[in-house]
Amino acid sequence: MFADDVASKSLGIELVEADGGRAVARMTVTEQMVNGHAIAHGGYIFLLADTTFACACNSHGPVTVAAGAEISFVASARLGDRLVATAEERTRYGRNGIYDVTVHRETGTGREVIAEFRGRSRTIGKN
Repeated sequence: MFADDVASKSLGIELVEADGGRAVARMTVTEQMVNGHAIAHGGYIFLLADTTFACACNSHGPVTVAAGAEISFVASARLGDRLVATAEERTRYGRNGIYDVTVHRETGTGREVIAEFRGRSRTIGKN
């Protein structure tokens, strides 16, 4: 699925891993992603989290899409920040699933959480 994701790739999102309901992706905040407050536009952070969520819920095989999602912005990201998103499956029931994604940046003192995302998935097809 990620191999054909032109939107995510055009933003420089890199898939690090995806398997067994878990995924990790990363993205660097570019000049085009910064808003008038000199911070990353929330839509780009959402897109990174959503892409990572999609890779996690599709790691099981059948075609799975988002049924809904929400995000809480915890801290601002800035130009040049390298953001890492980690998606973890919380549960699957029937054709539905719930996934949590944490977006963070590495700092000199460790990880700083930028956003927390929760996605709800729905399987719509078979391999």
